[in-house]
Amino acid sequence: MTTDGRGPGDRPALSRCVPVDRERFAAEYWGRRPVFTRAADLPRDFSDLFSTDAVDELVSSRALRTPFVRMAKEGDVLPPSRFTGPGGFGAEVGDQLDSAKVLAEFADGATLVLQGLHRTWPAIAEFSRRLAAELGHPAQVNAYITPASSRGFDPHYDVHDVFVLQIAGEKHWRIHEPVHPDPLRDQPWSDHRQEVAARAQETPAIDETFRPGDALYLPRGWIHSAEALGGVSVHLTIGVAAYTRHDVVREAVARAADTSALRASLPLGFDPSDAEAVAAVVGETVDALVEALADPAARADVAAAVADRLRRRRRADSPPAPVRPLATIATAETIGPSTLVRARPGLDADVTVEVETVTVRLPTKKIALPIAAREAVERLLDGRPVAVGELPLDERSAVVVARRLLREGVVVGALSAGGVGAADAGAGGADAGDLGAEFADVDPADEAGVSSDGERSATADFGTATAT
Repeated sequence: MTTDGRGPGDRPALSRCVPVDRERFAAEYWGRRPVFTRAADLPRDFSDLFSTDAVDELVSSRALRTPFVRMAKEGDVLPPSRFTGPGGFGAEVGDQLDSAKVLAEFADGATLVLQGLHRTWPAIAEFSRRLAAELGHPAQVNAYITPASSRGFDPHYDVHDVFVLQIAGEKHWRIHEPVHPDPLRDQPWSDHRQEVAARAQETPAIDETFRPGDALYLPRGWIHSAEALGGVSVHLTIGVAAYTRHDVVREAVARAADTSALRASLPLGFDPSDAEAVAAVVGETVDALVEALADPAARADVAAAVADRLRRRRRADSPPAPVRPLATIATAETIGPSTLVRARPGLDADVTVEVETVTVRLPTKKIALPIAAREAVERLLDGRPVAVGELPLDERSAVVVARRLLREGVVVGALSAGGVGAADAGAGGADAGDLGAEFADVDPADEAGVSSDGERSATADFGTATAT
């Protein structure tokens, strides 16, 4: 079960970036060709995501460190010492962003790049998480702040798809067709430097001045360069690291390798400089690989392995929304029937059901609850906010379940329906006894998570949690 904090059919992120619906975007543009869109053809601008004031706040007040920031001028990346330094007593780390140095370099024409904004700026974090969930591929966000009439980087291509969102100022973009379509992550533009430079001299496929609210989708491999016009330009670049069929091939080969024909040694006296001998071995090996994958059962195994590997990668590439530890503890302590909770946005949890338990499985642990909680768990993880008292359990047991999943970081507090006040605090003292014999092994005294001798109880509140 995947939860991302959205209701069914609620897909606002992509619709803010392109002027067509998701199905048409998938069929006509995704990985194929760019689409440039004027602000007037999109639902709204991007001022809620970022601004020039946000740039100043990040530079002056957030103590950003490399690699969350870099600067470049006329195609060259500046050494960090040009724009970083120690923060003084108590903050002597030497790679912190120095606002005065940034000012000097920016005034001299250098572009400022704020990297990883999906980790440092909340509005962008939420937006990129929604976009990644909809696309099915991980996303990260950088901001490019360019002085008037300056360019930051030479014509190049990226090894990931991008969405460009113009925030402030104007920027002239020239975009050319690829010289190396669909590059993989280890195939940078510098491998084709001469071809890229030559293509950049040809007539552009897109030659436009971007203004605030304009947006561009650009598949990986498309060559681009940009120059600010007449004032400071700020734009966001959302990089989407698409999973590829190359990933599928690697996993298929890895799975098929456990066959006798592919484990066999190469011939005695094999000479890799003998082209004919190498060609013969390659042919035999490819034939053996095809044969190993020809069986439908083998392909099913490969499909399962690919699904597992890509899901693990997605979990690592797109972690769930962070939790607020103190706010979560406060909510857990005062939780009651009117408390609103929801699944932690971006959480990728599996729910398995056995005869007597329902288990929530996360990458690092599993939380086992009695089977009576199954419907409540499924409702809590469907992504929609819910008042605790509306869960399909008796009121006291619903409080226990919700508190348990709050403490485990599976659900988080949402806006309260009517607030969490003194009346609710009383209900928050419920224990698991209301669900009868199924919870006979849960000591009612353990509802605070601490046993009488002060040790943490393994069955605190409701069920058990096990690290994996």
